Formats: sequence, structure tokens, C-alpha cells
Amino acid sequence: MPVAVIVGAGIGGLAAAISLRRAGWQVRVVEQAASPRELGFALALAPNALDALDELGLKHQVLGRGVEVKAFEVRRPDGRVVKRVDLHGDAVQSVVTLRPALHGTLLDAVGADALSLGRRVMAIEMKPDSAAAVCDDGTRLEGDVLIGADGVASVVRRALHPAEPPPRPSGYHALRGVSYDVGDRLGTADAAVYLGYGVEIGFARASASAVYWYVSLVDEFAGANPAAVLARCLAGLDDSAASIANAARPEAVRLDRLFCRDPLAEWGQQRVTLLGDAAHPLLPHTAQGAALALEDAVALGLVLRSGEVDGGLRRYERVRAARTRHVIRAGPRIAAMTTTRARARIRVRDALVWLAPPRVLSVILTLHARDPHRALRR
Repeated sequence: MPVAVIVGAGIGGLAAAISLRRAGWQVRVVEQAASPRELGFALALAPNALDALDELGLKHQVLGRGVEVKAFEVRRPDGRVVKRVDLHGDAVQSVVTLRPALHGTLLDAVGADALSLGRRVMAIEMKPDSAAAVCDDGTRLEGDVLIGADGVASVVRRALHPAEPPPRPSGYHALRGVSYDVGDRLGTADAAVYLGYGVEIGFARASASAVYWYVSLVDEFAGANPAAVLARCLAGLDDSAASIANAARPEAVRLDRLFCRDPLAEWGQQRVTLLGDAAHPLLPHTAQGAALALEDAVALGLVLRSGEVDGGLRRYERVRAARTRHVIRAGPRIAAMTTTRARARIRVRDALVWLAPPRVLSVILTLHARDPHRALRR
């Protein structure tokens, strides 16, 4: 049985392990953290993410742990509703779930026996017919393929592309948190976005008791103290919405500077390739980070089930690079409209939201829903 070594036990790495195991591979996932359980906040799973989970056999488990978005509102900072979209029908358009819930579902499906924890990969070795991860404790994990699913600061990507410049600041920060037992303050909407001056603030139900929230802000509005940044961003916001964010425990709030990278011309070499944020880091404004990582995992299983490893990896990279390139480039464009201090751009943004029929906003949620794997199913 062929062996795949996967570097990184995040959502993408675990999904790849499930996909490859279903394709007849033995998998070994190496992770630098001593505990496999992932912390974090929440994420929105668009239809393409749900389709990928369906192909992994996990869709219904994840649906049972999240909240389906049926009513979405765009609001002014004072709470006035500019646009409401009610999604009808049986088709699930989007689900918001706590990140640990999704990660836990994937982790349970992979199983502890496939994990090598507490080992930091320091280097990789490539041969024409194999690849190996060399860890800080001297462990050497060798397989027929090696997949770098180790995030934005990927060691595997750096080994493959040593001349590539480091990630560059995007011009934005993200402040994120989860609050509990305050869902009634969101009103009748499952999700709501407040668009202001230099700030975008969003809220979404993520479980029966949890509300996930985020603040997207330009760098000039950020600072070193998350609590102080949050207080500044909530000034003038609708009292009900502000009270949701203020209900979060300090340890459940995190401020991050957001970074960008240009799309890679070539992802991998020989028996080594990349997946998820290691291959195509995205700004969170696209709401596609987890979705594209899940898609990558499904694609790997499709190309490697035939046993044609070298050609399969290069085919995977060509198809996935074309799929992800435009999403990478869309991130800064979306952020420039939703999180801006340019008065003219704000006027255009607000007018578009006001004039757009609810049906148009509903269709936007399904832009990535077309089967991305058609070229790999042949």
C-alpha cells in the first residue's frame, strides 16, 4: 500500500488524510503541536465546502454541529437594516460552525493512530520516487508522496521555493471572538454584517449557544491591545451588536495582522506538493479558506487513486492552481470595498448593497458551487 506523509494536522491536512485513505493510501500526519485538538473561532462553510465534506463522507456530521444560514442582513452601524436576504428552499446555502467542531469531526475520522504529534518538521528530502520529512527530534518520516499542509508559514513551501519573498502585510487586521448565550441579541437573522468607516463587523450563529464575530479593520485602526482595539471599533455601533462582542471572555478574543502572498507558478516538485494555506493563503474576506483546503483534499484523492503518482500530482496542481488563483486575487478587492476609509468607495459600496435585489446577494453565496473536480474525474 502506498504511503503519504502529510505535514500539518489542520483542517486541510486531516481532510487530505481522509481523502487519501479512501483512495487506498496509508497516511501519516506529522504535527508540531503536542495536542491535535485545534483552537480557534468559527468559519462559514459555503456550498463548495459542504460538497467537499460530502465527498469525504462527513457532511451530515458537520451539518449537525453548525447553524444553517437562512436569514442574512446587512446593517448600518446604528443597527438599521439596509438589506435582508431570506434563503428559501431545501438546499443548504451556507453553514457556520465552530472551528474546533469541524476539526474534531475530521480528527475523529482520521484516528489517533495516524498522527505523529509534537514533532516539528525542519526539512524535507526529495527523491525521484519518494520524499521524507525530517523532524527536530531526528525522526525521519518517508513516504511515496509528501504533502505540505502546514499553513501560511509553511516549511514545505519554503523548502520548495527558497527564493520566494515572505508573506507581505495586506493592510488589514482581523479581530475575532466567540460569545456565548447572547444569540437573542442578533434578532431574527442568522448572520449580520455592519459596514462602517474603515471597519466591517460581522456576527453569525455558530451553534445553539455560540455567536461568532469578527472585525475587519484597516491597519491604522489596529494596536497592540485587543481589548482597546475592540472598544474603538465598537464605538457608535448598535448597542445590541456591541453587547454580543463585549460578552466574549478575553481569552476568546484574538487580534491578527493579515498577510498576502502572490499565487505560485508551480506548487510542487517530484513527489512533494502543497495544500490549503501552504499553497494559496487567502484573506478571510473571501470566506473560502477552509473550503478550498477541503477541495484540495478531495482533488488529491481523485488524482492519486489510480496509482499514477508523478503525473497525478502535477495534474492536481494545474487544476487547483487555476481554481484558487482568482480567489487569492479577489481577497484584496473584496476587502477594499468592505473595509475602507475612502469616502467615494463607501458611497459606491452602500449604493450597491441598497440597490442589489436580495436574489443577487443570494446567488453570490453559490458562486463557487460548480463542481471544481470535473477535469480530475476523467
